[in-house]
Amino acid sequence: MTAPVRTQDSQETRGSEELIRAEEPVLAHNYHPLPVVVARAEGTWVEDVEGRRYLDMLAGYSALNFGHRHPALIEAAHRQLDRLTLTSRAFHNDRLAEFAERLAALTGMDMVLPMNTGAEAVESGVKVARKWAYDVKGVPADRATIVVAADNFHGRTTTIVSFSTDETARRGFGPFTPGFRIVPYNDLAALEAAVDETTAAVLIEPIQGEAGVIIPDDGYLAGVRELTRRKGCLFVADEIQSGLGRTGSTLAVEYESVVPDVVLLGKALGGGIVPVSAVVGRREVLGVLHPGEHGSTFGGNPLASAVGTAVVELLETGEFQRRATELGAALRDGLTGLVGKGVVGFRSRGLWAGVDIDPALGTGREISERLMREGILAKDTHGSTIRLAPPLTITHEELEGALGSLEKVLR
Repeated sequence: MTAPVRTQDSQETRGSEELIRAEEPVLAHNYHPLPVVVARAEGTWVEDVEGRRYLDMLAGYSALNFGHRHPALIEAAHRQLDRLTLTSRAFHNDRLAEFAERLAALTGMDMVLPMNTGAEAVESGVKVARKWAYDVKGVPADRATIVVAADNFHGRTTTIVSFSTDETARRGFGPFTPGFRIVPYNDLAALEAAVDETTAAVLIEPIQGEAGVIIPDDGYLAGVRELTRRKGCLFVADEIQSGLGRTGSTLAVEYESVVPDVVLLGKALGGGIVPVSAVVGRREVLGVLHPGEHGSTFGGNPLASAVGTAVVELLETGEFQRRATELGAALRDGLTGLVGKGVVGFRSRGLWAGVDIDPALGTGREISERLMREGILAKDTHGSTIRLAPPLTITHEELEGALGSLEKVLR
């Protein structure tokens, strides 16, 4: 287990408690982080300002699929920083075409709409689906609907929380954007009943991450694909957390050999270095956009394109998808051994798991705090559920150590 490389700071570093106290009056309180102040990181390990080391079992909610400071990604970023960082889309840049071409090929799609954050990708996907409904399907103006699943997590912008069922995300932020219908997840009959002639798209996560890594029944995704084709609407898959190797395949929908019309990507696409997201889709869908109808100053910038291309290059080898599959089996086996020993159930695919802890042992937050004290960083979702999503670079030994720490805190 290699520790992060330490560098000498030019000034004395303040301690964790002092830094946490300093945040209180100046940072908006929209997060409740664990009480650890990370100062350095390398691979699967992070180090706090006091020099304590932690194994990262969260990986930035899958933004760090390739670990912290992956050498190939850092090299790509450094190389581009010495050349060009931003032009805006007012001009062409020499990195964007290759990024778009290789990302489209990796995902089996035709066109790419580059953006920055995951929420921007979702917002863009909503706009594209509505525009397609009006221009191609012939839905009357301003009547397009999009069907979504309960317990979804697609972001926290005003439009996105309009179709959330999480009251924490919604309360106090109305009035809400109309045009969405919410049905139970993993329920094809309810989905079919909600789709009608006004439906532009069905927007779902192939695996619901924030809800606790909820995996639908076999056949559900294929059923969504068949239903949307038959009903004449789009299938938009939000793969921002589940995509880019996390589940053992490039995209989670590949588990059922499903090809959506549109895929939303983010998080890992930026390699943990810069925010990069994208809407990728069929030409007849993304082709509905015309100049001036949508945009982003930083979307597709040269630095993002260089890093994104390096990410795609890592995925093109298949190495990380194989690692997620092989190590995912070890994760599943380890969690199976903890069922009845503090774990009441779990769901996993690849290197991604939602673990339900016996509520008598503590909330998910409390379990995460105990793991932190054992040198393991994880995070709760809801109630007594924690999620495990380590970098795909984790070793068998590191994974076994994390599972051993979980067993210890449950004892």
